[in-house]
Amino acid sequence: MSGAAHNPGADLLIPADTPLHRAAPQCKVAATALCVLLVACTPRDIFWPYLGYGLVLAAAAYTAQIPAMTLLRRLVVEIPFVFFVVLLPFLATGPEVRVLGVPLSIAGLESAASIVLKASFGLLATGVLAATTPLPEVITGLERLRVPKIFTAVASFMVRYVEVLNSELNRLRTARACRGGDPRWLWQARDTAMCVGALFVRAFERGERVYLAMASRGYEGSLPTTLTGEPATGTAWLTAFAPPAVFAALTATAWATA
Repeated sequence: MSGAAHNPGADLLIPADTPLHRAAPQCKVAATALCVLLVACTPRDIFWPYLGYGLVLAAAAYTAQIPAMTLLRRLVVEIPFVFFVVLLPFLATGPEVRVLGVPLSIAGLESAASIVLKASFGLLATGVLAATTPLPEVITGLERLRVPKIFTAVASFMVRYVEVLNSELNRLRTARACRGGDPRWLWQARDTAMCVGALFVRAFERGERVYLAMASRGYEGSLPTTLTGEPATGTAWLTAFAPPAVFAALTATAWATA
């Protein structure tokens, strides 16, 4: 098995010795969650706070020695999820503005821009977290934040077996290619659907085997605690909450001037 399978999420981590890398994982997880929540609470038709959000995230990325292009390339994952927002200016009602002779709804344009910005800044915040914190430490941070065990258990299994499923998918792709399959062509969509179905069945069967193996070893619905390291100090919490405090001030000001 590859090294990435033994160290899941290693391709997301950017090794360095910086204050963000050394910070307690529970502090980073809590700060990231608050930043994402505050970005989501930004008024739809106000856009100036995003400049402040961007400056804070840029400072964090600079401190953590994260290349800007690395963070920007990771935004590609949001393209399938925000693709349909381009329809909002055509479907929304209300006052319109003409762009190259095409009537577009102002409310739709504002909604589309707001959705894209919120998704992008949320991804940038989580990107900084992923670049400075190994996935097992993220799980540890969630446990220290007293997240229900069922969620941390599911997350632990996901982190542990995502590489296994990825390897299974690669084998299915290889088998399909050997039989002349090519997902680039629309008429071969049936083959792609069958590949996804086969992956689901194999994942379900593997999950059953893993559960039976764990049950035979005494598993009763909860994993042993994996807490490592020392609890975070008050200074560490205050430092971690500095970015969310700036985000909160920007969001509150935006609502006050809306």
